Amino acid sequence: MYGPAEYDRSAVREAARAVLEAHWVPEGYAAPNPATYPWQWLWDSCFHAVCWAELGDDRGLIELRTALSVQAPDGFVPHMNYGRDPGAAADLWGRDGASSITQPPMYGHAVAELVRRGVDVDEETVVRAERGLRFLLVDRRRLSSGLIALCHPWESGADDSPRWDDFCPGGFSLEAWRSIKNQLVMSIERSPAGSPVANPAFEAASAGFNALAVFNARELAAVAGRSGVTDRADELAGCLATRWDESRRSWADAGASERGSGRARTLDGLLPMLVSAEPDRIGAVAADLADPSAYGGDCGPAGVHREEPGFDPRAYWRGPAWPQLSYLMWVGLRRHGRDEAAGVVASATVRGAMQSGFAEYWNPDDGAGGGAVPQSWTALAALMA
Repeated sequence: MYGPAEYDRSAVREAARAVLEAHWVPEGYAAPNPATYPWQWLWDSCFHAVCWAELGDDRGLIELRTALSVQAPDGFVPHMNYGRDPGAAADLWGRDGASSITQPPMYGHAVAELVRRGVDVDEETVVRAERGLRFLLVDRRRLSSGLIALCHPWESGADDSPRWDDFCPGGFSLEAWRSIKNQLVMSIERSPAGSPVANPAFEAASAGFNALAVFNARELAAVAGRSGVTDRADELAGCLATRWDESRRSWADAGASERGSGRARTLDGLLPMLVSAEPDRIGAVAADLADPSAYGGDCGPAGVHREEPGFDPRAYWRGPAWPQLSYLMWVGLRRHGRDEAAGVVASATVRGAMQSGFAEYWNPDDGAGGGAVPQSWTALAALMA
């Protein structure tokens, strides 16, 4: 278990390039999957941008610019861009062209990684990234915990995570949760400009989303000198530090579910590792990512701890390996000097990516693909190979 991946680096990079090339559309982005996901998703495209740059292709900057092109004047960045058919989801979102919620703000990291690879990122793109982070860190409503409130579970990126089960009366069921998610769009409170600031029907602050807000603010400051929101990011990091649950070796969400499903052990609940200053906590995360009784898997870390009651290695957000989360675990471990643990995550994730056919997600034990196959963000395997 957890031996070196049996795929050489060149083969993984060629496979990643082939997927990205096949999914590129004239509107200026790689569709995650042209049949299942033809539109542009925010954090998908931020990951794609890093992949393109790693492969030496200037479409990374083009894709990032396209994702940020639908930004509102106050900095809000929609999580979906419907440029190919502006009216496609107007009934759901109440607007044409883009969604009315956001997603994890991975554009700070995308800018940073492009700059680190020698890409000349233009000033407008940097400014847009900074404004997007400012909207979340300054304008988005906070809970009493000090954490940024989500306006919808989709904003976390982890749509059906066990962390939302308390918001599904009677226990999680796919049909009931689908209906609730659609209803929650209707209760979002918006600023005078129409940007999402809170949702009284969904009092929740995701530890993972908040960690990514801090991480991306720091990334942008590191390469572009944009320190206008770093004080807010550092304050938020302090609030996150109090969310550590030693008994569960994870960070807990805040809000209505903080004493219940908000403490479910999930991979997104480990994202505060990226910004933690506590070596013991980093060590606990590293150990659990490699432990086959916790998150460890031959084909990448499981998305849910194996001892959680609802763990299912095949069900959407209930246990499969997700390449973008594995990538972020890998980045965090490397930043904290945990190179051996990072190598374990990388090797297993690359194996899963290749065995699944670059699937959207896959079984962490055997690599059986789930969701859309192939999916563009699995090109992240090229960075980990």
